[in-house]
Amino acid sequence: MEKKYNVWGRWIYWFIFAVAVIAVYKTLDNFNDITNWLKGIIDVLMPFIIGILIAYLFYIPCKKIEKFFCKLKIKFIKKRARSLSIMTVYIIALIVIIVAINFIVPALKTSITDLANNLVNYYNNTIQGFRDIPEDSILRKIDIQKIADSLSNIKIEEYINIETITQYAKGALGVATGIFDFFVALIVSIYILLERTQILNFIKKLASAIFKENTYNSVGKYFNNTNEIFFKFLSSQILDAILVGILTSIAMMTLGVKYAILLGFLIGVSNLIPYFGAIVGVGITIIITIFTGGLTQAIWLAIVIIILQQIDANIINPKIVGSSLKISPLLVIFAVTIGGAYFGVLGMFLAVPIFTVLKILIEDYIDYKNRIKESKVNGNI
Repeated sequence: MEKKYNVWGRWIYWFIFAVAVIAVYKTLDNFNDITNWLKGIIDVLMPFIIGILIAYLFYIPCKKIEKFFCKLKIKFIKKRARSLSIMTVYIIALIVIIVAINFIVPALKTSITDLANNLVNYYNNTIQGFRDIPEDSILRKIDIQKIADSLSNIKIEEYINIETITQYAKGALGVATGIFDFFVALIVSIYILLERTQILNFIKKLASAIFKENTYNSVGKYFNNTNEIFFKFLSSQILDAILVGILTSIAMMTLGVKYAILLGFLIGVSNLIPYFGAIVGVGITIIITIFTGGLTQAIWLAIVIIILQQIDANIINPKIVGSSLKISPLLVIFAVTIGGAYFGVLGMFLAVPIFTVLKILIEDYIDYKNRIKESKVNGNI
């Protein structure tokens, strides 16, 4: 009888194994369909994801202001401390947005329009400048004339003008959808902040019901670690991008670079993406400066930006981020590449903290398995 059960057990094992192999094969065979399906779900949930991110960033300010209101002796304020704290934070954010719209956005709009209208002239002047380089110049040794001739064959006006840029911007941003998603995200973030205690209690009760005590404690530990990593990364990257944007704008205005605010804003925003963002932002800035200010100004600008980037990488960023993201540059590049390939700009931005959490999980799993092996060797198990 026992032998019969063993035979049936083996058959069940091989049946489950075969089903698993078929499932893996079908998954890989339809990988594009699955990724498209996942992207569709993420697109639908994007307002909620953005709302969670807004609530996540505003959580600490709301919490501190709520504590301050609770300390006041005014009963009305103490009773509505949470609502008033959320209202205060959003009013401050609204004031910042209004200031940006009134002062920064018009300057950016003027710069973008002027750049788009004059880029063809800048391009033609740059090509002519290359052709006018003296014969004894060091640039002649790298055969700059051939480069200029090949560039002159490109009809830049076919690709870059105010009409095409406007069309690209409209298609990329999806203004109407973006506005709707923004308001949905805003409402979601407010409700999350208002009901954060109930949400956290529900998650704790659910985890306690599903997992055993040891597993529940481990989940709680990893949840806290993940929370710390994400908040530290998001807040520090945004603060670092603002500082870099301001410093580079001031440096470019000092050098007399045209469109200094626009280019500083570009570098600041691109700095949100680790490694790749800074390279792309600085590269575009240098190319535009070659067109608008000449090669000499672009070289000086490159030197100044490289110095500022080194100061940021070695002094400012470590002070802001600290040691919370213990992840190698190679893994950062890998994470940003994967995140950008499948989930666009948002994926590139969130890839680093996600891969940091995965790295911690894998390292802890390896340590756990090694401890079990050591215990077996020592005869403790």
